[in-house]
Amino acid sequence: MQNKENYEPKGLQRSFATPNTGGPQRVLVKPRADTGVKNSVTGPGRECVSSSSSSPPKKLSIDDFDIGRPLGKGKFGNVYLARVKKLDAIVALKVLFKSQMEKEGVEHQLRREIEIQAHLKHPNILRFYNYFHDRKRVFLVLEYAPRGEMYKELQKYGQFDDQRTATYMVEISDALIYCHEKKVIHRDIKPENLLLGYRGELKIADFGWSVHAPSLRRRTMCGTLDYLPPEMIEGHTHSEKVDLWCIGVLCYECLVGNPPFETNSHNETYKRITKVDLNFPEVVSDGARDLISKLLRHNPIDRLPLQKVIDHPWVRANAHRLLPPTCPSKTS
Repeated sequence: MQNKENYEPKGLQRSFATPNTGGPQRVLVKPRADTGVKNSVTGPGRECVSSSSSSPPKKLSIDDFDIGRPLGKGKFGNVYLARVKKLDAIVALKVLFKSQMEKEGVEHQLRREIEIQAHLKHPNILRFYNYFHDRKRVFLVLEYAPRGEMYKELQKYGQFDDQRTATYMVEISDALIYCHEKKVIHRDIKPENLLLGYRGELKIADFGWSVHAPSLRRRTMCGTLDYLPPEMIEGHTHSEKVDLWCIGVLCYECLVGNPPFETNSHNETYKRITKVDLNFPEVVSDGARDLISKLLRHNPIDRLPLQKVIDHPWVRANAHRLLPPTCPSKTS
């Protein structure tokens, strides 16, 4: 298996400092490797500076980027294709408007996303490189996933075949094993929050609902209605096993084209979820039915563990995982 801790696109290796995540502060960029500057050090709220250089540190700003076409639009801002001028590296630049986030009271979600995602390095998790802000906006510098949202792919094709779905199950399970080992629960796995890399590999994105829970137990309601597990609807304490339920729903939606408990009303959807009212169309194979049924269990402790998802006979028979190379180029 590829070294999960060391995967970064070539142009960005060692180029961005790990953000100081004590709150929204300006986070800055290390000197380029060819400057001859040694012993770079950082401090809270400061640039990366060198103990051997007397020149003032440079602040990262929008002027450090060439902004390209829009990649997507959201409630709080937009995402653009961008080039880091000094590094000649392609990234996605997420631009969020402070006024809109303050109006909706979601600043804490942004802080959480930064605090959590900045420390996750795995080939199937979208890399968070840095962030900075000005008076009106917050900018997140993210890995560029050329094939966009899984949701759009699913809308385009209607449903995925067994090979593609099983491959996604391996990739997302491996990424969630990594997250759970670091005591991170995603809690909002769904096609809209999954991106596809340049070879089609899955990338978990949008950690706004995630929590770093050392006890791995939470009680708050969050996530997307169709993907909510019974324990969250019923107001019980929940753990990392909510992510197991979510990938069961995801597997079903990939194969069928819609979530398993979808109805025309919230109340009916809630009822179907709490009863685990699960019905399969004929298109779903016996092996896939077995996997999904073992993930969509009302009692969290009965859900199939992530490693057993990877080892499931249907997954092993169909998955064809393609890890990206260690240093993909921007022209690939």
